Amino acid sequence: MEYSLLGPSGVRVSKVCIGTATFGVAPTAEDADRVVHAALDHGINFFDTANAYGNLAHFDRPGMPTWEQREPAEEILGRALRGRRDEVILATKSRERIGPGVNDLGLSRRHVMAQLENSLRRLGTDYVDIYYAHHPDPDTPLEQTLRAFDDMVRQGKVRYVALSTYPAWEMTHALWICGERNLHAPICAQVRYNLLDRSPEAEVVPACLRFGLSLVTFSSLHGGLLAGLDVAAREVSGWKRWGGQGFSEEELRVARKLEKVSAEWGVRPHHLALVWLWSRPVVASAIIGPETAAEVTANAAAVDVTLDSEQLAVLEALGR
Repeated sequence: MEYSLLGPSGVRVSKVCIGTATFGVAPTAEDADRVVHAALDHGINFFDTANAYGNLAHFDRPGMPTWEQREPAEEILGRALRGRRDEVILATKSRERIGPGVNDLGLSRRHVMAQLENSLRRLGTDYVDIYYAHHPDPDTPLEQTLRAFDDMVRQGKVRYVALSTYPAWEMTHALWICGERNLHAPICAQVRYNLLDRSPEAEVVPACLRFGLSLVTFSSLHGGLLAGLDVAAREVSGWKRWGGQGFSEEELRVARKLEKVSAEWGVRPHHLALVWLWSRPVVASAIIGPETAAEVTANAAAVDVTLDSEQLAVLEALGR
């Protein structure tokens, strides 16, 4: 495995990060141990979860436990990491709705501090390495959230704070507030970014470059499509899980081009997609959502692939 510095933290994380949004479905709670242990065996030290993962209805699958019946992903991950917690960089988040109450969501001090305690209990740890604001909350002043996050760090329950899916202007505002108020500032941003979705390049990437933050990417393989065209025919794919109607013709066109290049170069499509991501400015780690230990092994092997500048330029042109 290869590792990257995560922003100004001094901490090194594996270029492959294991995402747990579908833990309890694929992999099942029973199979998650094998996925986590395979990741550790390959030197992957970065794991990403959230307080709402495992209990989101849009990840339901026929024949599998429904969201009401599933354990939280944090509990499944915490159990799998038992005895090896100190080997990993563990990230979790809060913001999404986690119950029927009017205050069971958001980034208020009340909600995030209570959710951190719940996350620590489910994960079986007394601290998390990275705590994300999962999404912006227009109903809560940003300074209130950042002060609550700063208190978490000062209490020793969080090592670093971060932002997920924030636009560049709001990320910059957060950094300004932290600088003015002497608060612990975000060290990284998590965004959807891949060969097919290049939107962060307009503003988020330049902001990270300017202020020294790293990017951690999700949907790194675009719902699995960049791992091979066969995913488009599956009953459940990454995009369909989110309630979409499947992949667009333009997305399929780019995926077909990637498969052609893959065949010409003798390199698997998902390896090309990951290596391209790691070549981008400020990208420290790419989150993948493996459903089996074999998928962990297949994706981890991407770190052994080297592409020259001309090949990277070919990939760069695919999604344009």
